[in-house]
Amino acid sequence: MADGSGALKAVKTTCAYCGVGCGVTGAVGEGRAVAIAGDAVHPANLGRLCSKGSALGATVGLEGRLLEPTINGKAASWAEATALVAKRFKDTIAKHGRDSVAFYVSGQLLTEDYYVANKLMKGFIGSGNIDTNSRLCMASAVAAHKQAFGADLVPGCYEDLDLAGLVVFSGHNAAWTHPVLFRRMEAAKARGQKHVVIDPRRTDTAEGADLHLAIAPQSDVRLWNGLLADLIRRGAIDRDYIAQHVNNFDQVVASLLEMDQSVSAVAADCGVPVEAVQDFYDLFAEHERTVSLFSMGANQSAQGVAKGLSIINAHLATGRIGKPGACPFSITGQPNAMGGRETGGMANTLAGHMDFAPEDRDRVARFWGAPDTARAPGLKAIEMFEAVRDGRIKAIWVMATNPAVSLPDSGAIREALAACPFVVVSDCVETDTTAFADVKLPALGWGEKDGTVTNSERRISRQRALFPAPGRARADWKIMADVATTMGFDGFGWANNAGVFREWARLTAYENTSRLLNLSGLSALTPEAYGELLPIQWPVTADGKGTPRLFVDGRFQTLDGRARMVPTRPRGPAEAVTGAFPMSLNTGRIRDQWHTMTRTGLAPDLCRHAPEPYVEIHPEDAQARGLRDGALARVITGRGEAVAVAKVTDRQRRGDLFMPMHWTDAFAPSGRANALVAPNIDPTSGQPEFKHTPARISAYRETWTGFFLTRSSLASPGGLDLVWRRIPQDACQQHEFAGRGDAVERDALRKILTKGLAGELVTYEDAASGARRQAWIDDGCLVAVLFMTTSGRLPARDWLAELFAQDDLSAEARSTLLFGRPPGAVADKGPMVCACLKVGAKAVDAAIAAGARTPDAVGKVTGAGTNCGSCRPEIARMIKAMAANSKEPAHVG
Repeated sequence: MADGSGALKAVKTTCAYCGVGCGVTGAVGEGRAVAIAGDAVHPANLGRLCSKGSALGATVGLEGRLLEPTINGKAASWAEATALVAKRFKDTIAKHGRDSVAFYVSGQLLTEDYYVANKLMKGFIGSGNIDTNSRLCMASAVAAHKQAFGADLVPGCYEDLDLAGLVVFSGHNAAWTHPVLFRRMEAAKARGQKHVVIDPRRTDTAEGADLHLAIAPQSDVRLWNGLLADLIRRGAIDRDYIAQHVNNFDQVVASLLEMDQSVSAVAADCGVPVEAVQDFYDLFAEHERTVSLFSMGANQSAQGVAKGLSIINAHLATGRIGKPGACPFSITGQPNAMGGRETGGMANTLAGHMDFAPEDRDRVARFWGAPDTARAPGLKAIEMFEAVRDGRIKAIWVMATNPAVSLPDSGAIREALAACPFVVVSDCVETDTTAFADVKLPALGWGEKDGTVTNSERRISRQRALFPAPGRARADWKIMADVATTMGFDGFGWANNAGVFREWARLTAYENTSRLLNLSGLSALTPEAYGELLPIQWPVTADGKGTPRLFVDGRFQTLDGRARMVPTRPRGPAEAVTGAFPMSLNTGRIRDQWHTMTRTGLAPDLCRHAPEPYVEIHPEDAQARGLRDGALARVITGRGEAVAVAKVTDRQRRGDLFMPMHWTDAFAPSGRANALVAPNIDPTSGQPEFKHTPARISAYRETWTGFFLTRSSLASPGGLDLVWRRIPQDACQQHEFAGRGDAVERDALRKILTKGLAGELVTYEDAASGARRQAWIDDGCLVAVLFMTTSGRLPARDWLAELFAQDDLSAEARSTLLFGRPPGAVADKGPMVCACLKVGAKAVDAAIAAGARTPDAVGKVTGAGTNCGSCRPEIARMIKAMAANSKEPAHVG
């Protein structure tokens, strides 16, 4: 697609992934081809993108897309699907009441979508039963903000990360989860900024930090309370600021006196050296410009609200808030988690940062003209699906999320969805959750959506469409508006998304005398001005100006304008480890994948750094359980069992395990981590404790292994008790297998895999070693390859996978095909290090051996780390490791 001059049409939009909210430029070509680059003038990223953002162009194909409505698996018109959804929801409400229906929505929705969903459920259906998957990420931070500041207000901005003298990462592996921001802080560190990481794991963020506190699971509150007590002892608090702007300081001091707050006592309870705790306290006291970043590691806990409050308490007591380079900073995980929080996407809030207090509820009802607006909060995510499971909720609409994988105890979630009388799923792709849908509604995906998102620094940015809507897919807000109208509700007849946004902006300004969330300066945007809207931070005043920092004047959104310190008391994890489950399972994200892989799984480059599910375990724990690095391991909790590759590493704390949460039925059904997680929640926020579930681990003890390469992806072979994983490659799909059965099991799998394959068959079989190797060639092209063995090693898959890209196999390739490698020396790239530029570990090691002693030097030789930089901590670690082996100094700055 050209603009008439021959140049590709360039569209400015916003990334689909984390809460950094990076600006993206897409140069759109023919069909759905697009060249992705960072937007050099977007203030969130200034042109930089991470590996996921850089690979967005590889994820915009139509593979796996929902392109037409279906009813019970059969294609339907929009009119039929809309009418059915409206009727079933109306009938259910009429028979069982307003609270018998629910919406479960997502931070992947745009702000306009969120607003319409909230208006429909809370305003016109009249139930509070709408909650968002942001409940799993940021709900504890929301509750902490509301208690301390009077509303869910993030006070800082990204500029503070440049200006801070000290950055504390509390449960935040920024190098992997927010790499663009981490690069900014990496540059600040080179100028003298200090970094402290509080995390049970020695993550990539911790590797390069000045101090790493590998605290025991859920001991964060104890550490931060000890910090506040230490600051008081040494006279490092700001008594003038407290006197003028803060309530409840004396109550917090009294609560601290209930425990021994000596550094030695805190260190013992947190399981870290006294010297490390003292160093942290010294650094915090010495740096007036301190930013404390807290994310999933702090929030995802049965005491997540207390963690957030204990961090905020330390900042309020020292006056480190509302000032350049000083603030407590909650970093969001999704591209529009903030927009959802603003518009009332959580069950316990109304739109515009209003709650269910009578005056707030009545104000929203007046604005909407909706006298039946809900009068009480609805069910939070875990409670919602419990209600689905026990029959209180009889109709649920899931939008743009995959709870059958992402929620804790996901086996129970699947049981709930299977038992629910009516399930609607609107999404852009097929997921584990769409399998339970009575009605599937095709929504737009990234690259087709048009609207706004809000990032972690309250910056509103535009997502713009790169492509027309595929098939019969529609915008989420339009899907909901049509259902609302069909249900007989007025007020949903917007002509376009600009109209939705204007109404939302007007609501924030409506009868607003003190609410900081105010978009009055955007409430009269014309469609043209909306289309051209530049990134801007709220509050947006009537003259159209944004606001970088909140609380600059020391006034907060409480009745008396003063912040509130809140006493917090440390508690242990919700479930203690036992003899049956003696270890603590922690789950989280990895560098190059996103949520449940519905988007990133389409980009082979993003699947190479961590190609299959794994479990990290400390060497001493592995030795005690007979586990070796690279072997399959069984991880068992009271909720389920998973099988993953063991990664034996001293970066993992003794007694702890770590598993990534991304894999699904489509990629590794036996490797789903969240099926193991207990649904324990914070009693205030409702956020689950993903960071600790009692577990045990043992060797899987497979009797055979194999792999199957083919041009199309396969579903998991049903009826066989084996471990199955799928890894996307550029020209084929790699399927890995392992089992504990005999030849009967292997033959059964082989028959399933090879059914229908055509072409010339080349076979090698050795009964003594249990080896079977087969290849299918049709018209000169490689169709499929199957390797199995009961003893010995299987060859590397890279060369075989590359052969699928050849139109005509060479005689040389044919001659060595069943050896699994080309003749002569094998070009082994090693594990992937840099996903952006496809640089393997062997090339990085060679550069280091040749004299490259810094990540920058390695980048000059190999290119690794020169794009998004998310692999730079790993490169620094490799430099250190080689220096340690050679006894040479390492320079990794």
